[in-house]
Amino acid sequence: MPRRTPRFTLDRLRTPGRFPGFLKTASVCALIAGLLSPLSQVAAAAEVTAANDYCGGQCSDLLPPGENGNATLAQILLNQAFGTQPEHAEDQLGPYANLAKGYPTLTNATINTFFNDASFGVASDQVASTLSPAGRSDVTIVRDKKTGVPHITGTTRYGTEFGAGYAAAQDRLWLMDVFRHVGRGQLTAFAGGDPSNQGLEQQFWRNAPYTEADLQAQIDNAVAGNGTRGQQALADANAYLAGINAYIDASDSGRYFPGEYVLTGHKDSITNAGTIDHFKITDLVALASVIGALFGSGGGGEVNNAVSLLAAQEKYGVEQGTQVWEAFRERNDPEAVLTVHNGQSFPYATKPASPQGAALPDTGSVTSQPLVYDATGTGGDATATATSAAATATALSSARRGMSNALVVSGQATASGHPIAVFGPQTGYFAPQLLMLQEIQGPGISARGASFAGLSMYVELGRGQDYAWSATTSGQDIIDTYAVELCQDDYHYLFHGTCTAMDVVEQKNAWKPTTADGTAAGSYTMRVYRTKYGPVEYRATVGGKKVAYTTLRSSFMHEADSIIGFQMLNDPDYVKSPQTFQSAVQHINYTFNWFYADSTHTAYYNSGDNPVRASGVDAEFPVWAQSAYEWRSWVPATNTAEYTPASAHPNSIDQDYYISWNNKQAKDYSTASWGDGSVHRGNLLEDRVRKLVAAGGVTRASLTKAMAEAALADLRAEDVLPDLLKVINSSTVTDSTAAAAVTKLQTWLTAGGRRTETTAGSKTYADADAIRILDAWWPLLVKAEFEPGLGTGLYTAFTANLPIDEAPSAAHGPTGAHAGSSFQYGWWSYVDKDIRAVLGESVQGALPQKYCGSGTVSSCRDVLISTLKTAAGKTAAQVYPGDTLCAAGNQWCADSIVQRTLGGIKHGNIGWQNRPTFQQVVEFTSHR
Repeated sequence: MPRRTPRFTLDRLRTPGRFPGFLKTASVCALIAGLLSPLSQVAAAAEVTAANDYCGGQCSDLLPPGENGNATLAQILLNQAFGTQPEHAEDQLGPYANLAKGYPTLTNATINTFFNDASFGVASDQVASTLSPAGRSDVTIVRDKKTGVPHITGTTRYGTEFGAGYAAAQDRLWLMDVFRHVGRGQLTAFAGGDPSNQGLEQQFWRNAPYTEADLQAQIDNAVAGNGTRGQQALADANAYLAGINAYIDASDSGRYFPGEYVLTGHKDSITNAGTIDHFKITDLVALASVIGALFGSGGGGEVNNAVSLLAAQEKYGVEQGTQVWEAFRERNDPEAVLTVHNGQSFPYATKPASPQGAALPDTGSVTSQPLVYDATGTGGDATATATSAAATATALSSARRGMSNALVVSGQATASGHPIAVFGPQTGYFAPQLLMLQEIQGPGISARGASFAGLSMYVELGRGQDYAWSATTSGQDIIDTYAVELCQDDYHYLFHGTCTAMDVVEQKNAWKPTTADGTAAGSYTMRVYRTKYGPVEYRATVGGKKVAYTTLRSSFMHEADSIIGFQMLNDPDYVKSPQTFQSAVQHINYTFNWFYADSTHTAYYNSGDNPVRASGVDAEFPVWAQSAYEWRSWVPATNTAEYTPASAHPNSIDQDYYISWNNKQAKDYSTASWGDGSVHRGNLLEDRVRKLVAAGGVTRASLTKAMAEAALADLRAEDVLPDLLKVINSSTVTDSTAAAAVTKLQTWLTAGGRRTETTAGSKTYADADAIRILDAWWPLLVKAEFEPGLGTGLYTAFTANLPIDEAPSAAHGPTGAHAGSSFQYGWWSYVDKDIRAVLGESVQGALPQKYCGSGTVSSCRDVLISTLKTAAGKTAAQVYPGDTLCAAGNQWCADSIVQRTLGGIKHGNIGWQNRPTFQQVVEFTSHR
């Protein structure tokens, strides 16, 4: 178990983890000595040949930190004591980090310095091991020397899927176990009562409070409704589960199971007493509910929208207040960057001419529905209360964290004449990673790529024999809020005129300290009240009547349905063209943007079950829970309805190029989250790719460079700062402090406005002072620019709809701080439009008035200079206050990315990049 010396620079400061208190070298050495002897899996080298690979060596991928996400107790203790890494635990983290400084000199020949070769198969001299899992003769798992990725080859469908399950458990068993418990709302009882565990289970169980019967019913319905493919999916899932459980049994008897089971008290390191529960098919649905909620469930936020609309109407009156609200909402901003940019319109969730059925709350009456009851110990202390509040806010927000991007260029603009794609999902940074790499070859399956651990019976994002595909989160609205009128008491409601009892779903959790999590004992009950219109999320009054606000999601009770689409994507006999690709992803009910490239064509399709709303219903606001305002053809018992046809979803084939960074999909296609305006992080891709396409001769290297440069760009600097400086420089800056700040900002802007190190590994930004000044200035200038005109009440309400900033150092995203993804949500479009209006420039979709300095250049300049001086005077320690990882004032560390520990292995932090976690670079040379 040799110590690995990474070629990239890792900051080995203490990372936030779940294993504090036992990092004492002397205390672990004896344990390590006794634990280095468990039986290991023995495998012989063998050759696997590539099958039907049409990429010509021009497909690459990458998924940090590494393929191996399992570690024995000995390996965990060595990592905690000495920083030693298990084999293949972080060998993809270095190439990922190095691209930040290596991209300027990138060529096609050096792409795989920063990515893996994603060709099918493994060359004979690169085979590290071959395993026939459980002694089966119909499947082998070959692992390559460089990354340890499993290449699964089966001669039968059952054997192939058995191998996929076995390989998944080899690489991610502990993580899979964690997330099946998250999906069931049982994480604290399983892994400990740490506040982060409390928040995680509360966030997801609030949105998917399923009973065991609910989980099974979703499987039964998905199978019954999909004919032969449904039956095949069930058989595949059962074979996959058999493979997982075979590994559990083998690792248990061989004592090489993940060490976290010992540290959390589930297994005894000496006697091997204790059990690792087998997986069952309903666990897969629980896992799917977590992934769907994280990345594929656009919508919600209607109550928050109503609160800010009422605030606007209170300040300006109903008519003008509504106009102000609509301007800041930017439902269909004419300056928004679009994925389908050919002018085609796809109307969805647009503002109705005559809204009907709105159920806006009485001012001040809204309260969120409690989730936690009967709390004891650390389940009910001040930290737990704050954690619960944060989880509630995240669960109910429309600001879904998308964090994925795609750059796809048609062959008409490439040097080779073949399309090129650089794309991937940003799923946060975890250790082990939520996704895992694999190649699967068997009857009816031929693919390589990434899959969510525990759901990897198919490749979910990757490449087939002669095509590749990927996705970004789209965020169109498939969640509506209904006001159910209460009757009898607070737990009965009117359903079609009948007083009906709410269903009560509960999950009781209790925990006690373990070696892994020293959180003191505690407990609580999570209780959700469900109606036909979905779970209760808020209480309020409407016109004096007591109501409960519920959220109804089209994918609620349908978490398993998307399996058919993924099955099709892996089937080489199904996907043979852009049209068949689009047909496959139409079977996915998650809200995603899907992209495709083969040797000749590119394609795009926006998936999701978009409900057809009743005439006059405005999707932005709560409506009455009455028949007239329900989804068309809605069946409460199955939560099915009429959905918009495929042709109504944004889609395209062979557009000159596509970009997506969770931006607006197409003209007139409204998304649920705010912020699709004139400045969006999608512009960072749009501007670069448009220039490449105009020049022609695009290569894999040049398109990867465009992505990598955008990944270091500060959106505020690139797209807003130039106009701010125009106002400031409209006359000579005489104040020395302001003048010095302006000079620093201008110098940084001239250099590109990127957050990049002086040299690789320096952990110091070039133009560090300018970056500090802008980080400090932005929240000050936004407040000073808009609060006087909007008033404190409306300004505060709007900030609840859309945060003002999302700089790299902010605590944002599903992983909190150090999450990489940045500049998705913020007020940059508002500032851009307002400053341009003050300057007298043309603005489409302008705000209703000029806010900065009441609209005059001189007064606006005073506001900007005053706030700039204040920002320039803030020290680095004030701007970057420090946390458990970083000392106050450490700018680079504040921005840095951390692989958030979900197990016992920790990794050092790496420099900030705003890019996908899993990423592909593909250019197919031929087609079947």
